[in-house]
Amino acid sequence: MESVLIVGAGMFGLTTAIELRRRGYSVTVLDPGPLPHPLAASNDTNRMVRMDYGDDALYVELAGKAIEGWRVWNQRSGQTLYHEDGFLMACSQPMAPGEFEHDSYQYLSKQGYDLQRMDSGRIMQQYPLWNGDRYKDGYLNPTAGWAEAANTVIWLAEEAQASGVELRSDTQVSGFIEAGNKVSGVITSAGYQETADLVVVAAGAWTAALLPELTEVMQPVGQPIVYLQPADPDLYRGPQFPPWAADIPRTGWYGFPANRDGVVKIANHGPGRSMTTEGPRNLNADEMSRFNSFIKDTIPSLADAPVVNSRLCLYCDTWDGNFWIGHHPNKGGLVVAAGGSGHGFKFAPVMGGLIADVIEKVDAPYAERFAWRPKGEATAEAIRYTGE
Repeated sequence: MESVLIVGAGMFGLTTAIELRRRGYSVTVLDPGPLPHPLAASNDTNRMVRMDYGDDALYVELAGKAIEGWRVWNQRSGQTLYHEDGFLMACSQPMAPGEFEHDSYQYLSKQGYDLQRMDSGRIMQQYPLWNGDRYKDGYLNPTAGWAEAANTVIWLAEEAQASGVELRSDTQVSGFIEAGNKVSGVITSAGYQETADLVVVAAGAWTAALLPELTEVMQPVGQPIVYLQPADPDLYRGPQFPPWAADIPRTGWYGFPANRDGVVKIANHGPGRSMTTEGPRNLNADEMSRFNSFIKDTIPSLADAPVVNSRLCLYCDTWDGNFWIGHHPNKGGLVVAAGGSGHGFKFAPVMGGLIADVIEKVDAPYAERFAWRPKGEATAEAIRYTGE
């Protein structure tokens, strides 16, 4: 039985561990802990689950399979890890060909999904908390929702251990055991060595710190998040208040229904702020000003809700917004599985299988898109606001 060391116990690492264990490998996961790690992207109240990707057939297909997987996870876990409350795409101007919202609507409709087209009147009627005067077009995709991120990671850690994975949440990896062009294990910050037949780095935003050769194609980027506590959170619960994106290619703003604690999370999926993994996570005055202007103009009833928390979510951004899953071209025995780029968590139910296929060099349909690749012309995942 081959042995595998996985560096990182976030979504990428844990789903890979579970799948490799299912395939018969001996698996150990190393993470500095605690789990979920308080600074990791996998640790939060919620994450969007959607298949709206313009006309990008690969992501749409993968997201559809993931949603089926989320439903299975709800049954297996006995919890509602995934809330299928739909996804509202609201636009301040008519949807037009070539734009993200229009292309998503057209592509998904052709695939047979029953989307509900919106106009100003319908938005006012169906979602009265929204500013229907500003948002004049869009659609609701009922086959979508949100996942409880931290609770999902907790469940995945339990599943991993139950399957026989050794999970050590007290171990910081600082380097690799290398001889020539072969990696045979890792070195911990305490100076210990751990050997294995294969090492998988799934360290999220910390990946490039372990592998500096990736700094040109992968970097930590901070994205603003604001958490609000409305006086009557029941008004903001799904599905009457579904997960949403508001003019997102032009603003970057998206948000969620109130969670179990009555907290409404609103975040930005835009250019973000380049930063280090150990840098402060506080929003600056400009970021808060942008948020305040947006919320007053979009969901006015939330403008006076107390801010109970705000911070920067640390993306592991690749240069093109696609995941980074592949064997290191110059170091045998080393695989990288990272680069979530702010849209990876929704794929959790299928991510472990995809990574395991790459590890075993299976001819998988998604492997080429996410493979080790040189930096090209800067692009981004289609929904990303560029700040222009």
